[in-house]
Amino acid sequence: MGGLPLQDASSTLAVAGSQPTQALEIKNSGPESKPKKKICCACPETKKLRDECIVEHGEAACAKWIEAHRKCLRAEGFNV
Repeated sequence: MGGLPLQDASSTLAVAGSQPTQALEIKNSGPESKPKKKICCACPETKKLRDECIVEHGEAACAKWIEAHRKCLRAEGFNV
């Protein structure tokens, strides 16, 4: 009688132990695929440089800053 409840407890612990791991894996993979911020709030440094360049020199002259901002947004998880 003493061995049976112990087996049930260990199997319950094994199931309970594996489920949180799976949940953590899902939680860990979620933020990588979905951005944490809104796109308007991501990469403020490159956004400012890009916007200032476009205002002063026009969009055609600022390809370097535009691409730098896009690269930053991609690193934050946005598909741009």
